[in-house]
Amino acid sequence: MLPMRPMKLGGDFIMFGENSLEYLQQLPAKTKRAFIVLGGNFMEEAGYLKEITDLLEEVGYTIETFNDVEPDPSFDTVQKGAKAMLAFEPDWIIAVGGGSVMDAAKAMWIFYEHPELKTLEEIVSPLPKLRNKAKIACIPTSSGTGSEVSRSIVITDKETHIKHGIGDMELMPDIAILEPKLTTTLPKGMTAATGMDALTHALEAKVSNRANVLADVLAEKAIKDVFAYLPTAFHEPDNLKAREGMLLASCIAGMSFTNVSLGIVHSLAHAIGGKFGVPHGLANAIILPYIVSYNSQDETAKQLYQEVADMLEVADLVTAIQELNKELGIPTTLQAFIKKDEAFDASVKELAKLAKADGCTKTNPVIPDEAGFEELFNKVYYGGTI
Repeated sequence: MLPMRPMKLGGDFIMFGENSLEYLQQLPAKTKRAFIVLGGNFMEEAGYLKEITDLLEEVGYTIETFNDVEPDPSFDTVQKGAKAMLAFEPDWIIAVGGGSVMDAAKAMWIFYEHPELKTLEEIVSPLPKLRNKAKIACIPTSSGTGSEVSRSIVITDKETHIKHGIGDMELMPDIAILEPKLTTTLPKGMTAATGMDALTHALEAKVSNRANVLADVLAEKAIKDVFAYLPTAFHEPDNLKAREGMLLASCIAGMSFTNVSLGIVHSLAHAIGGKFGVPHGLANAIILPYIVSYNSQDETAKQLYQEVADMLEVADLVTAIQELNKELGIPTTLQAFIKKDEAFDASVKELAKLAKADGCTKTNPVIPDEAGFEELFNKVYYGGTI
């Protein structure tokens, strides 16, 4: 067992439920300058950006928006956003979007607070103290990453195509606002992928070799609620009960994994996502049943998975995950998405090295060597029984 670490379940406040956005008017600030980070124009087109800016302007805020964050945000984007922050000098950074937006906003925040830092390699834990210039509020528009209560970010180096994971409790957002109506604009495919991302977080936290009783309670609740609410959110996008249920499941899973870490579903997903552009949630969804099977060679993990199956009242957890993926239109292999067999074959050894070195690997119940990772990559790409 690895040493226990202090638990932290969120920042100053977590607001959830309908009309949670109104809490923006209670943010304590000196200069009332808010820098809003977005991932495109969909929040503006849906009218939600105006609702947010109206609430802030009513209490005297000056606002600047940055809407250039791409999926799997790059360091180039982070640098661009940090430069804009340095010019604007906000005392609140407000991230409105999915995990990519929240991760990018946190990374921009680091370089805004500490412009002497210049590279991704310099932002390793322990981070220098933040909050000397600004605090950060996160408003998720998808239900998957849990980044609104997470200590972790993932930023991509466009030159090497490597995803850099950075984790430090300094990055825990100060405010999380879970407004269910913002997630109703999410396309069905993203609802599916982000929901399975939340399930992956909870299941990996449950079997982490850092697991503890408090994280377990959170993980179990998140697992149960994903199975309860995700199909409805997928089939009925405007169902606010299901959307709120998924937002809370994602947040609760985030509280769990940010304290006990993850496992090799994420190690494989980070490597394959960086190399072949597979969206993170989709990669996790495809890989998850394979790794549940793989981890079951460990008797403790096998017992924990059976406890989850019993809680869900299903005979077999792997089959239940596969059936949920099928209902959500998620393919059974990475090959179905990537469709570059020769390029994949040529990259397997590189991918295995990246996954072995990933920070999530050390808390998996079974830790493969590089040859073991190569075998796993071939299984999740081409299919087959583990």
